[in-house]
Amino acid sequence: MVNSINLNELTELLKDMVKIDSVNPSLVPGAAGESEIADYIEEWMKAQGLRTERYDVKPGRPNVVGLLKGEGGGKTLLINGHTDVVGVDYMTIDPFNPVVKDGKLYGRGSFDMKGGLAASMIAIKTIIDSGDALKGDIILAAVCDEEFASIGTEKLMETTKADAAIVGEFTGGNIQVAHKGFAWLDVETHGVAAHGSLYQFGVDAIAKMGHVLQGLEALQTSLEEVKHPLVGPGSVHASIIKGGSELSTYPAECKLQIERRTIPGETREDVNEEMTQMIQALREGDPKFKGEHKITFYRGAMEISPDEEICQVIKEGSENLLNYTPIYVGGTGWMDTEIIWNKGIPAVAYGPNGFGAHSKEEWVDLQSVHDIARVQEHVMRTFCGVA
Repeated sequence: MVNSINLNELTELLKDMVKIDSVNPSLVPGAAGESEIADYIEEWMKAQGLRTERYDVKPGRPNVVGLLKGEGGGKTLLINGHTDVVGVDYMTIDPFNPVVKDGKLYGRGSFDMKGGLAASMIAIKTIIDSGDALKGDIILAAVCDEEFASIGTEKLMETTKADAAIVGEFTGGNIQVAHKGFAWLDVETHGVAAHGSLYQFGVDAIAKMGHVLQGLEALQTSLEEVKHPLVGPGSVHASIIKGGSELSTYPAECKLQIERRTIPGETREDVNEEMTQMIQALREGDPKFKGEHKITFYRGAMEISPDEEICQVIKEGSENLLNYTPIYVGGTGWMDTEIIWNKGIPAVAYGPNGFGAHSKEEWVDLQSVHDIARVQEHVMRTFCGVA
């Protein structure tokens, strides 16, 4: 039997969480980080009787993990949510003074993603309060640093085992089964420094980089020809370019930083090979072209089948409890689901509706947070089994 989720209790929990400044210090130097909200969640977990573990992934960057231990004979479900938020300097609302208006809770992190994390927490509490025991385990992980390098989930998944996972990121009540990945690349071209009047000796590294930029435009056109049904095509763009030293000197060096967004089925090796071929073609077409590339950071794309049990149980819960049939969607951005999926665990994103992630005004729809909590409670009972 699914018990009633207390909307007032859920709202107060989310308010408490939004009040806590947890801006990621890797994004904003000197920012508060996740320690205070980890304190809050740790105490909350202990108050519910969860077996609680807290550890620093890096100094001052904690994960907090709670375990609702089952009676045995059931599956293990991992619930993952990040506690960090992006910067607030440009916001037009008070970021850490949550205000409820017209059914929306305003504040930094309300939508991305403390709303989804609060829904998961209340779903677990409702099961505990009911007195029902589950067969399988529920692992609730409140992780750091998703907004920068996801060191929290990376560390978590070094030792965590589960049969399926839900990341409570915002999906509007739909089930995200796929998302894009990305690669960051550096390309460097090399010229010959010379006085600006001595054209016969100088080689312009910036001009040589121009050929790389043309190659990227051609690559973008070819990428658009292959569209994934849920996330669309891959893409590539030039992000930052630096070169030269002074006006009257031929530039000896130029550096271009690139982002390549990948789709499910594309790999790091694919990205490396397409850039290798581009650089090689430029060398063959111009004996004065000297350059190389390297991938500096990579996160893969991911996709799971809607036929996975976790997808079907969420769908069933939404239909039965909310009279809403969720659709299977893809995301253009990268999420922690990929790190979990890469360990062989079916992982989906499933969370509430709202607006303003990383924006000047951010809010989450409280009814949708309540709905997500109801469905997640159903998923926990059904997937893990009631003893």
